[in-house]
Amino acid sequence: MKLVLDTNIYCDYAEGVSETVDMIAAHGAHIYIPSVVIGELTFGFMKGKKQQFNERKLHQLISRLQIEIIDVTADVARKYAIIYLSLSKKGTRIPINDVWIAACCMETGGTILTRDKHFKYVDQIESIVL
Repeated sequence: MKLVLDTNIYCDYAEGVSETVDMIAAHGAHIYIPSVVIGELTFGFMKGKKQQFNERKLHQLISRLQIEIIDVTADVARKYAIIYLSLSKKGTRIPINDVWIAACCMETGGTILTRDKHFKYVDQIESIVL
């Protein structure tokens, strides 16, 4: 299974939350992380007192698990527009960064692994909510 990690799932994995670690180990044949998630994480790291430690840990995890980073490209931007329009037509709002994360997920054909239930409203992707 292609797993696309949401920000909260990276945090859970980094903290050793067993349900998250087990899910990734069991189903993460291919693991992806959107560049938008890296931006959210880096913002959090910059606000904290352990920025260098947390950035090093992120890069080590990306390397160790061979995580592929999904960049925001013109194709991803088009998928963002498709998802955002679909949500707008339904009158459903989700955080804008999560629309970008969903577009990255759609780009890979993966399944978003998250704790955010609102990804269930995105018809264009599959989601697993822990």
